[in-house]
Amino acid sequence: MTPATFPTDWSTALVLVAHPDDPEYGMAAAVARWTSEGKHVVYGLATSGEVGIEGMDAAEAGPLREAEQIASAAVVGVDDVEFWGFPDSQVFNSPELRAKIREVIQRVDPDVIACTYGGPSWGEGKPPNQRDHIEFAAAVIDAYDELPDARSTVFWNGPNPTHAVDVTGFTEKAVESLTCHQVYLEVLDPATPVQAQARQQVEWSTQPIDGFDAARASGFEQIRPTE
Repeated sequence: MTPATFPTDWSTALVLVAHPDDPEYGMAAAVARWTSEGKHVVYGLATSGEVGIEGMDAAEAGPLREAEQIASAAVVGVDDVEFWGFPDSQVFNSPELRAKIREVIQRVDPDVIACTYGGPSWGEGKPPNQRDHIEFAAAVIDAYDELPDARSTVFWNGPNPTHAVDVTGFTEKAVESLTCHQVYLEVLDPATPVQAQARQQVEWSTQPIDGFDAARASGFEQIRPTE
């Protein structure tokens, strides 16, 4: 199916993810375009990613990763970043998490919600999705369904896009944004320079999409409302 052009008739988006760096793995180029057009984008993160840096104590890693995420968000024009304090690697579709998601949706009142992908894998031959991502995305969907007056359109950045954003000209901002997660990336892959890691990821996540006329595109799958 050829993806449709992502809607443009909105003013506020809420990006909901499990960990620091999740927005940069697939959505940062689109966010850079949206903020350049005057749209307001808010980031909500379930955790501070405090167990995500091998060999570093969680008490040190959590504040460091928060600081890297705040800097990363600022590169693509996002000043409003929330960390909710749920335990990293222990994210579950719990009543407590759903309650927090509902509270944030009601407070921010977004036109668009962009959620981290919750499917089991990114496709044949691709690595499986993380459990935190799967559980978090399920919590977003369930929390949304529990809101009696939900009005937002909900997307996730999955491998089967129904909509796409032309991000030609915004990939360098996305690379710069992901590069802000410097300590995390240095530990994740010590053999590859941080900027090279960031560029490789952004180039992979903004490849041209069949049928969509753009040199670089970010794909999103609409999950609410359903057809």
